[in-house]
Amino acid sequence: MHRFAELLDRLLLTPSRNAKLRLMIDYFRETPDPDRGLALAAITGNLSFSSVKPAMLRTLVMERMDAVLFSYSYDYVGDLAETISLVWNTSVGAQANDREISLSFAVERLLSASRSDGPRVLADLLDRLEAPSRFAVIKLVTGGLRGGVSARLAKQALADYGEVEVHDIEEIWHGLKPPYTELFDWLDGRAAKPERTALAMFRPVMLSNPVEDSDLARIEPADYAAEWKWDGIRVQAVAEGGLRRLYSRTGDDISGAFPDLVEAMDFAGALDGELLVGRPPEHTGSFSDLQQRLNRKTVAQKTMRDYPAFVRCYDLLQQGEEDLRALPFAERRKRLEAFVPTLDPERFDLSPLVSFGDWQHLNALRLDPPHPIIEGVMLKRLDSAYVPGRPKGPWFKWKRDPYTIDAVLMYAQRGHGKRSSFYSDYTFGVWTGPENKLELVPVGKAYFGFTDEELRQIDKYVRDNTVERFGPVRSVRADPNHGLVMEVAFEGLNRSTRHKSGVAMRFPRISRLRWDKPAAEADRLETLTAMLV
Repeated sequence: MHRFAELLDRLLLTPSRNAKLRLMIDYFRETPDPDRGLALAAITGNLSFSSVKPAMLRTLVMERMDAVLFSYSYDYVGDLAETISLVWNTSVGAQANDREISLSFAVERLLSASRSDGPRVLADLLDRLEAPSRFAVIKLVTGGLRGGVSARLAKQALADYGEVEVHDIEEIWHGLKPPYTELFDWLDGRAAKPERTALAMFRPVMLSNPVEDSDLARIEPADYAAEWKWDGIRVQAVAEGGLRRLYSRTGDDISGAFPDLVEAMDFAGALDGELLVGRPPEHTGSFSDLQQRLNRKTVAQKTMRDYPAFVRCYDLLQQGEEDLRALPFAERRKRLEAFVPTLDPERFDLSPLVSFGDWQHLNALRLDPPHPIIEGVMLKRLDSAYVPGRPKGPWFKWKRDPYTIDAVLMYAQRGHGKRSSFYSDYTFGVWTGPENKLELVPVGKAYFGFTDEELRQIDKYVRDNTVERFGPVRSVRADPNHGLVMEVAFEGLNRSTRHKSGVAMRFPRISRLRWDKPAAEADRLETLTAMLV
């Protein structure tokens, strides 16, 4: 358990992607089965414990600590798991020695515990572990264990460890189960690659590169097809042998959140497309509409009725038992055009191609698309096969430039993990009202886009200019004569009845700190509302 806790701690504190890969590779190399497979399952979100729920943690710690003292500790630390691991008061007679407890032992105890027995089993484990391992176990049972590692980055670490391609891992991933013994046997050279036996498997996606001026100068318009880039999420709809699955672009199975769409997958094949909400072809909802459906384990009937999901189809990867990925795009497109009309028109429609003569013509179309949910165009070479990864040349994305506004910092909240000591999550606003009675109205929140040094500068500003506290949130002085102006970049804007401002930003981030700009010169709400279509 000590080794696993050390891995988690170092992953949390290591910002470098390559360094995270090296940490995981070393762990896989030095840790025996089944511990390394269980660690992999935990990092990729494939371990769950029905006997232990996050709400139990507060109850357990309150039995051993004053509630007010715990509240102060939690407010200071900023992370529930870290707070409990540090303040946990072991029971009389218990002795922490986590080097004698393996990850597999802890997982087995938690999995075998009944719901009524779960709190006692968890408390016993916490009593026998030291603080870093207590933190790891708490993250394990609450499902917050990734430590800045996505499931795909973990698969990349496996690929690097076994010196194979990451798409080889992705193609068999959903047919494997923890502790992944057969996977490691293959990667260690002791066995053949596991058979791709499961139905409705994920196919590693083909990705595009951002278009640059030098790219357009060396490629011919006649060699490429263009289609609109819709503002949803990339998905893969796969149906085979009666099994239906909807995957995200990283291979996560998101079928449970979209039962209305999965029910309509009455075909045999694999489609690549954009997940959107609305009623095609007349109405395509915004990304904020789509967010009503994302990241849900279950979805209410009213939500499905108000925000029906559908796929705008880009490509056909498999039809029946025939794998089409090796065919050129032009041929796959013909097959797709014939395939989509056989599907439920309320759940699947065809992404239209964009007719253009030269790059100047296409650029004009890109800057003035026919629908507000379009964020640019895609260029796909007509003779390109569908290959995993991001090869240079076959596919390009040519997105619209991001929007920017100048906003004023209003509230700040502590971050999590390595940022728990800093105020790193910011709410910003713009001015509304007459000049003699200006008022700030919040328009968005952002927590990235700045450097570590800028984070320290903003954190000091927040602490020096706090005017009120609301739990972990600080209200910062912000008036026409005093305030920190932030240049905020965002991808799009939608109307919103949930926000006082009436607008919701798409992917806001801090692009620049405007220490030089007076707060009164930040943008007005009318600037944002004018951007709405």
